[in-house]
Amino acid sequence: MGQEKKADLNRHSDFHVVATPAELKEMVAVLEKEKALGIDLEADSMYHFAEKICLIQIATEKAGFVIDTLALEDISLLKPIFYSTDIQKIFHGSDYDIRSLYRDYRMRVNSLFDTQLACRFLGMQETGLDAVLFKFFDIRLDKKYQKKDWSKRPLPDEMLAYAAKDVLYLVALGKLLENELEQKARLFWVNEESRWLSRLKPSANEAEPLFLRFKGAGRLDPRELAILEAILKYRKTVAKQKDRPMFKIFSNAAVLKIVKTRPLTIGQLEKTGALSRKQIGMYGEALIQKVQQALAKPGAELLRYPHKRAPMVKPKIRRRIKALKTWRENKARQIGIEPALVCSKVVMADLAAKLPNRVSQLKEIKDMRTWQKKVWGEEIITLLRETDGRRN
Repeated sequence: MGQEKKADLNRHSDFHVVATPAELKEMVAVLEKEKALGIDLEADSMYHFAEKICLIQIATEKAGFVIDTLALEDISLLKPIFYSTDIQKIFHGSDYDIRSLYRDYRMRVNSLFDTQLACRFLGMQETGLDAVLFKFFDIRLDKKYQKKDWSKRPLPDEMLAYAAKDVLYLVALGKLLENELEQKARLFWVNEESRWLSRLKPSANEAEPLFLRFKGAGRLDPRELAILEAILKYRKTVAKQKDRPMFKIFSNAAVLKIVKTRPLTIGQLEKTGALSRKQIGMYGEALIQKVQQALAKPGAELLRYPHKRAPMVKPKIRRRIKALKTWRENKARQIGIEPALVCSKVVMADLAAKLPNRVSQLKEIKDMRTWQKKVWGEEIITLLRETDGRRN
């Protein structure tokens, strides 16, 4: 990337903070005339029980905006921008952002282009924004504010500048990556994958028992699960009362250690090394009580982990899956991308089970993308026929 291009990228290093309805309206009037926008957001998941978006950063080719979503009661003026199919929205690693926008504002994003996904489809090994900007523009991002509390107000100027910088180069990066993808005839792959990403919604995390979402719970017996569930409920209650993330009350590793050692006194809890002296002072007595109550629970009331038995797979289906995996590995190596991008395990299993005989029958493979059918449909059908020893 030459000096002239870098100068172009740096010409809009200034940005505008949007914190009032009037400023929001003025910004929207600018954005609705654009063809492409770079977008990012900052949230406060490291500091609060229920995370929320604190800033939305948007950049055009010539201007940058940082929207203070905590200062604005209503940002619905932005919805037509995000919903528009005429304005491309460029994110880098959009999964979390798409889910967060829907969670907080029921906001949908149309015409999404994910530059991290684009990098993966171009076969790049390092796809973090810092690495990508350095590769293409010789620009380094300062990540020292990455884990700061974005819900604090007022935010220092240097934090606002940090937030703005993440999006200032996305429009230029998007154009560059689109050109490279076009040359490799892979742009329509990424456009379709981006459309799938744009439909993501946050998962519902309110279901009980809580141990179903705890890593390692499947290896515990019913009594241990009772202790685990009691401790998880207690931690969630405390975290909600204190408005802090649950991991900042005590960690999952500490929870598991308490479950395994079953301390019945403060002295026994101290010997586990699971908690600090301060944590024991705050939560020790309650935790001991939770362990005692779980141990006293009648056996008939205990829950078992609902292990799902893997369905029996017929030998001929296993043979097809093996053939598809080999094909996928070879194809990925040939074009220089990750095997999972070529074809997912879910799609391979579905192909092997349903055994489509014509490309038109691939519509029955629910998670298979249109681009995969177009590029490799005939090849996959032929592979499945040959694996089964069938003729055309």
